[in-house]
Formats: sequence, C-alpha cells, structure tokens
Amino acid sequence: MIMDFSFPFPFLFACPANGRLPDSFSGFSQLTADFVKAGIDAVCAPTLTANRAWLAASAPGNDPETLNAKLMGAVRKAAGNCPAGGLLGPTGMFVPPFGEDDFNAIYSVYREQVLALKKAGADFLLLDRQNSLADMRAALLAARNTGLPVLICLSVDGSGHTLTGGDFLPALITLQAMGASAIGLSGDPENGILLENIRAASAHASAPLVFLADTDSQKTSGQFAEAAKPLIQAGVRLFGAGRNTDPEDIRALKNVLKKNGPPKIRKEPDCYAAAIEREAFFLGSDLVFSQPIECTSALEDDLIDLDDEQVNTALVKISSIDDAVLLAESSSMTKLPVAVCAENPSVLEAALRYFQGRLIVDSRSAIEPEVLEPLTAKYGAILY
Repeated sequence: MIMDFSFPFPFLFACPANGRLPDSFSGFSQLTADFVKAGIDAVCAPTLTANRAWLAASAPGNDPETLNAKLMGAVRKAAGNCPAGGLLGPTGMFVPPFGEDDFNAIYSVYREQVLALKKAGADFLLLDRQNSLADMRAALLAARNTGLPVLICLSVDGSGHTLTGGDFLPALITLQAMGASAIGLSGDPENGILLENIRAASAHASAPLVFLADTDSQKTSGQFAEAAKPLIQAGVRLFGAGRNTDPEDIRALKNVLKKNGPPKIRKEPDCYAAAIEREAFFLGSDLVFSQPIECTSALEDDLIDLDDEQVNTALVKISSIDDAVLLAESSSMTKLPVAVCAENPSVLEAALRYFQGRLIVDSRSAIEPEVLEPLTAKYGAILY
C-alpha cells in the first residue's frame, strides 16, 4: 500500500544548501525562508549525510540523533507553517556481491536516522541521490517505524545505471510495491537519459513520479524551468529544486508547472511484474514454475541455465536463512523472474528481506494464509 501523502499538482519542494550539512546555520535559515517566500510547497532539512555510516567516515564525533534533531529544528523554525521533511542519503554500505555489508546493518543505520527525524518533527522523508536498491529498500522498511510518507529519487550515470548496476524501472516496480509514496530521479532536467527513463517507466507507475532537478551557473532561471516541460509531459507530478538552485529558480519553475500541467496519468498502469536490481519481468496470467531449485553453490549457474522455452519462472526452494542469503547473492544474472517456496515463516521472511528486487511467493506453502499473506505484502512480493 502507498503511504498516504497529498500531492496536488504542481507540488514543488526544495533542498536548500544542496541537502548537505550547512556551514552557517543563520545563512541556511535565511535561504530556507527565501525558498518558502518563493512559493514552495515543502522544504527539506539538510540531513542528506547525517546518518551514522556517513558521519563515521566524514564527520566523526557527531551523534546522529542530536545532529538530525538540530537540523530538523532549524528548518522547522525557518519554514514556519510550510511542511518540512528529512533527507536520507546513501550510507556508502554495500551488500554482496558489491560489498561485504549486511542488509540488517544498513537497515539499522536508516532506522536510527528516521526515528530521530520523526521525533524532531519531520512531515515526510526524501531518499535522495540513491544508488543502491539495498539502501532504498532498507530505508523504506525502516521508515515504516515512523508512518511518514517516503519519496525516493535515484541517481544514475550516463548510461542510466545506478552505482550497483541497477535500472530505474525495476527499482520503481520494487519500491512502489513496498509502499513508497513517490519515486523518480535526481539530476539535470535536460539530461536525455533521465527523460528516457521517466518515459519508459510512466506506463508502469502506480506511485506518483518525482524529479529532483539540479542546475548550474551557466543556466538562467528561465532555462532551468523550461527543461521541466518534457518531464511533465512524461508524467512527472512532483518537482524538487536540487543542487545549486535558488528562490528565482523556484519562481520560474512554479510558473512553468502551472502553465503546463497536470500530466496525463495512466489509470491502470501495468505494474504486475517481478524484478531484480537490473531488470523488471512483466508477468502474464499463467506462470509456469520450474522444478524447485535447491540452494547450492551452483545456484547462480542453475538460474542462468534454465530453459526459458519450458518454464517462465524460476522456483527456488528456501530451507534455511543461509539459503535466503545465497539466493540474494546469486540471482543478479537470472534470465527469469524468481519465485520462492518455503515452509517456515522466518526463513521466508529472510528470503523476502535480503532479495534486492521483487519476488514471487509460491502460495502452495504450508505456512498459514493469515501469516503468509501479510508477510508477502510487507515486502511487496507477489503471492501466486
């Protein structure tokens, strides 16, 4: 279920100081007040790098709860009655095969920060510059402890991929099924790769699309705002003023949005799909499972070698927590959507938790429906 948040068009938010820790609180407070006067609908606290993992590496000695409370408090005071949210940036931690970090450790980093932001009065959360599906899923799960709406903006390179090789469409499929309130991209609004990604995803978006737009000193406010037109036509409903933007950019963008929206939204988006980080698998009405595949050291090869002319879904048997971990580490090259069968609720939850994508769950499990159904829904999986 999508976390409830009202997004009237145009909905425009801003991230003063580029979302990072400000050098001067007085200067930041004035900038925030200027953005509010320019007509934004919401503002974000500069907490992008205020998680424990980032602080330990770049600003040791700062307590995350204290720092997030201070930054959120400063924004709330400067913003007045304008809604204020907390920014969540990447942790710099990576699960296998991209690193050696544990998913639960990433979850704990985000849980600490989101609870601090909630306590300090945040109205919503914005995941920004995100480059790993593991980070985004961990943050979204952690945010459920707050009940706050969650907006997510991915960062991709010149080829349209995240740092861990992921694509926007499978991230959209995965995160909207988990309850994200809005999903999109951050970067230069004139970047054709970003526009192509938005266009390709719009027919599959059940959550509103968002774009956090950056600018530079070479662009006028008018040029910055005009770049939003194709994004509106592609289906973007929410816009953010990102790096290097100022109140004049806000005024120009708000004017363009009023004259060119709202975008046409597909009433019945095609989002019946499974996913891994790099690919979405759109499903038909009939899934043909493979014979159950055991979790062994050959699992990756077994998934690659499946005959996709005989079956259209890889069914993997999960008998232990170790099996769940192995599946998460071995499924990145699968040619088919992945389904799991498990007889133990804790083992099934581990598989759903660690898998970076959207799984299918075999409903023929011995797990009672009153346990199986909410567990599947918690992680946005498909019960078939």
